[in-house]
Formats: sequence, structure tokens, C-alpha cells
Amino acid sequence: MFSNEVEFIRHLYNAPVGKTVALHAPMFAGNEKRYLEECIDTTYVSSVGPFVDRFEKDMAAYTGAAAAVVTVNGTAALHLALLLAGVGYGDEVITQPLTFVATCNALNCIGATPTFVDVDMDTMGMSPAALLEWIENNTTTSPAGELIDKHTRKTIKAVVPMHTFGHPVRIDEIEMICRKYGLALVEDAAESIGSTFMGRHTGTFGLVGAMSFNGNKTISTGGGGMLLFNDTRLAAKAKHLSTQAKVPHRWEFVHDSAAFNYRMPNINAALGCAQLEQIDRFIADKRATAQAYSDFFAGNRYGISFMKEPPHSQSNYWLCAVKMPDRKTRDAFLEYTNDNGIMTRPIWELMNRLPMWSDAPAGPLPNCKLLADTIVNIPSGVRSAGAE
Repeated sequence: MFSNEVEFIRHLYNAPVGKTVALHAPMFAGNEKRYLEECIDTTYVSSVGPFVDRFEKDMAAYTGAAAAVVTVNGTAALHLALLLAGVGYGDEVITQPLTFVATCNALNCIGATPTFVDVDMDTMGMSPAALLEWIENNTTTSPAGELIDKHTRKTIKAVVPMHTFGHPVRIDEIEMICRKYGLALVEDAAESIGSTFMGRHTGTFGLVGAMSFNGNKTISTGGGGMLLFNDTRLAAKAKHLSTQAKVPHRWEFVHDSAAFNYRMPNINAALGCAQLEQIDRFIADKRATAQAYSDFFAGNRYGISFMKEPPHSQSNYWLCAVKMPDRKTRDAFLEYTNDNGIMTRPIWELMNRLPMWSDAPAGPLPNCKLLADTIVNIPSGVRSAGAE
């Protein structure tokens, strides 16, 4: 049924019949081996080493952040970001149900609960209009000036939008709403390294942004995450808490707070440094892939449309997405492509449909439900190593 689509993807990735086309495989085409060998030769393979410092410095420069702090993975980055935002046990945080489970798992680690609002169809990320509507209809202000959920009586501390598949949300509008109501803005930028909104890198609009470098991300450290800050003092606090809150000393082991072992090993940071050196051509390659898909799916006979970057944005197109006319077509497409060696996947199950958060407060979610039934991710990895 979808033979033309399968043939096109095989041609795009120069993959003969019988070879599986991955959804998003890492590309190691630079200094990765050389930097890893340096770690081994110097024995700096754990959580202290020059590549950790360099990766943080290079990432801050690349994103325009005042400071960056590495973590062991993206979920740890989100957990620490929420704690830094003042989220505590019993608090509520407004987020979107159309997200990867790590967003809500990080809240669960604290003992906080999510409140779900709808997304925009073009960004697939949090809708500022839905956020504002929910706040206006469901909250009140305490004598201390805190925003309170009128139904649960819980304090709302933060807002966590997620830049879905690397497409920036309307983060400027969300930031203004957060400022108006005294809410901390924590950006889940796990998927959006290299994406910008109005020329500014995602993850740098709020109090803190959280990134991920899992094996399937645009650049990979094997496993790892990072926090982006505009406030260098907050970044220093994050670094302290991520390293067991150990007070610096030549030999004594004194800790001044309960904290976490969220440190990224030097050997992972070495991969990150090498990957970041190549990010511009990685993203150029991925954007060229997105353009090829956009051209191919224009006027598709099955009514399949390609999800393009939203207005005022430049997307990294971490995962290219196509929208099916209905769930039946979606399921048929998923079955045919995967049966024929093309890795495709549906969007995540909505968080409010999972048993852990089925009772969480939520506004109307028509766009989330429609996208959950119709979006499919198609192969999106870097196709060519390119030239140095």
C-alpha cells in the first residue's frame, strides 16, 4: 500500500532492500575516537576531567547561555531543574500531556503532580492560549501571592513546555504568562539542541532549560543531559547539587546539603565535545532531509502531510513527523513500513492516558488527542558524515 513511501525513504538513505533504515542512529564522524583514547590514556574516565569542563563551556557558547551544567542524563537534568525552580512535594506543575514520560517522571521524583494543558497543532508543543485559559478559569491567588489550583488547593509552582521533536513552542508568549503569574519557566529542551525561536536558542528563555544527549538525539554522549542557565549563580548551585554537594577540599569529605550523584563522566563528555564540533553540518543535513520529505509528501495520495517548522523558528528536525488523515491510516502506515525495514513509530501515549496520571488535572485536550492518533515519526538521522 505504501510502497512508494518505502522506496523513497530507502533512496533517501541509500539503503538497499534488506537493510533496515533506523529511525535515528548516531553519527560518529569526527574526533570521537581520538578524544576517547585521550580519556583512557590519561585515566580521566569518570566524573572529573577536562572534557567535562570543555563540554559545558562549549555548550554555553553554542546556545548563548550564561552557563551550562552537565548531568548523567536528561531526566536527571529535568529533576534538578524543577528543584532549582522551587518545586516541592505536593506542588503542581503545568505541562503538556503530549511529551515523553521523562517530563512527568521528573515531577514524580519530587512528589509533585502535573496539570495538563493542550498543545498547538503546528508546534505540537504547549499552547500559550490553552495555558492562559486554564490559569484564568482554574486558579486563585493566595494571600502570600502564590497561584493556587481552586479544585485541588495545591500551589502551582512552574510551567514546563516541551519543544516537541525539536520544533520550538511559542516560548515568548509562555514566558510572558509565567512572568505575569509568578511561575517559574522550566524548558524541556531535551530534543531541541540547535533549534531557535526568533534567533534565540531553545532552553534559554526560562529560569533553566534541560537537554538530553541520549543515543538517539541530534548529538549524543551515549547517555547524558545538560542544564542551561542565564544566571551563573544558579548554575553554580546546580553544579554543587549535582556533585553530591561536596565542599571543596584537598582531602576532607564534607557535604553541606542532601544532593545527587548526577555527574556526567569525562568519557561521555569527550563524545559530546566531538559531536558538538560537527553539529552545524549535522543539522544542515537533517534540514535537507526534512526538505526532501516536505517535497515528497506534498499532495500525497493518501492525505499524508509533512510537519514543517513553525513560524519564527528554525528547527533541528530531530525527528521528522508526518500527519496521517486518521488513526486507521496511521496504523496501516506503521505496520507496512516496519514490515518492510523502515523504522517508524507513533507519537507517545498521552501522559493523562497512563495510569500514573489519569487523575491529574487537565484542561480540554482536543489537539493532543488528534495528534496522538495521527502523527508518525519517520527516519530522521544524519545521512552523510560530510566533510570537515
